Amino acid sequence: MSDSMPPNRSAGSRPPVPPASEATQIISARPQPAVSADETQIVMPQQRRPQPTAQPQQRRPASPPPPPPLQRMPPPPPLPTPPRQYLGANAERIPQRGPGQPSLKELVTRAHKEGFSDVHLGVGEVPRYRDRGEMVITEYPVTDQDTFYAWLHEVLKPQEIQRFKDSLDFDGATQYEFARVRINIFDSLNGPSLVLRLIPLKILTMEQLRLPPIFKNISDAEKGLVLVTGPTGSGKSTTMAAMVDYINKTHPKNIITIEDPIEFVHQSRKSLIKHREVGMHTLKFDNALKAALREDPDIILVGEMRDKETVNTALKAAQTGHLVMGTLHTNSAIKTIERILNLYSADEQNAMKVAIAESLVSVIAQGLCRTTDGKRAAYHDILVNTETMKDYIVSGQYDKMLELMQNGEFDGMVTMNQSLFNLYQEGRITEEIALEKSPTPNEMAMMLRGRI
Repeated sequence: MSDSMPPNRSAGSRPPVPPASEATQIISARPQPAVSADETQIVMPQQRRPQPTAQPQQRRPASPPPPPPLQRMPPPPPLPTPPRQYLGANAERIPQRGPGQPSLKELVTRAHKEGFSDVHLGVGEVPRYRDRGEMVITEYPVTDQDTFYAWLHEVLKPQEIQRFKDSLDFDGATQYEFARVRINIFDSLNGPSLVLRLIPLKILTMEQLRLPPIFKNISDAEKGLVLVTGPTGSGKSTTMAAMVDYINKTHPKNIITIEDPIEFVHQSRKSLIKHREVGMHTLKFDNALKAALREDPDIILVGEMRDKETVNTALKAAQTGHLVMGTLHTNSAIKTIERILNLYSADEQNAMKVAIAESLVSVIAQGLCRTTDGKRAAYHDILVNTETMKDYIVSGQYDKMLELMQNGEFDGMVTMNQSLFNLYQEGRITEEIALEKSPTPNEMAMMLRGRI
């Protein structure tokens, strides 16, 4: 048999069924005269099988219409972000206090109830308080690092804690229902440390602080520069707050304060008061001070005059009809003027002496001493810029300035030795305290012995 010839099919076998496609339809075979019963008829789509005459002809159903185009639905609203959870080995974790460690609020509450002014905390140290100038140790356990950072998380935001870790220093403030607290964090050899200064919500008046009457006269000034100076913890902020409170109650002024951080918070009364904090409401003292000149102020309070630029702007504001109140860390009124002049070169100092003489109202240097009843009292070094004092400032005659202060009681001036001696005569301080706090103990000893 030739290879090209198909092989014989056995009886009863069927031909292979072609694959179904769009061009063909496969219909089961029925007995037809021209087709054998064993085969299948392949009919093209256009051909139709004859239908019995007894039944009506059936038509193929029409193709269904194409579906309408899909309508794009708006996206569902976003689900609320779940609260952040600190899970996992690498996730951020809030440290927990060690056993026996109090919360920061408990430490501050105790300080408030017992009249302590500061709270000192640090890694590797036992918590301590400052009680009227003296450090007091507590019975709490030594602070570990987790406890320290747990305290920070009580009062600071995570980004503020990170800012401390980046710069190793931080200044800020927080407030409890009973007191406002100034915060300073710094790094040290043993680890990070924290100092909290309690600031009472109630502002004491000049009468409650027993300030001399000259303070009201200074606060009544329409323009010029008023400086309140003293070392850290000498009560400068308390004294200045009493002066601002007096102005707020008696004069219709616009007062702008620029502080780092905000300490005493005043509510507007007769005056309008706006508080600004460096780092939160402005970036630099000098920037805020320049901006304040365009904010229609009557009085500008500068928390601290730190540099030459701030002093320049403060003097400019004082010379253009504003009352500027600021602080410096100096121990006496005359040294304050020297400190300002030393910010300038020798060629600039003569011009600055004239500027200070023209704009200065008063310099108040202040200290605190422990009284016989266990409290504390302020003593002052007060320079009032009289016409004679202006001449001495311009000529740089510091000895004459001191002599004028010693004899200027009529104008409200007083030296620290005189102020301490007055407290001793009133029985409020002991002789030992007077000698300890005196800037010139030999002179004080002579005053106590009645030789001066």
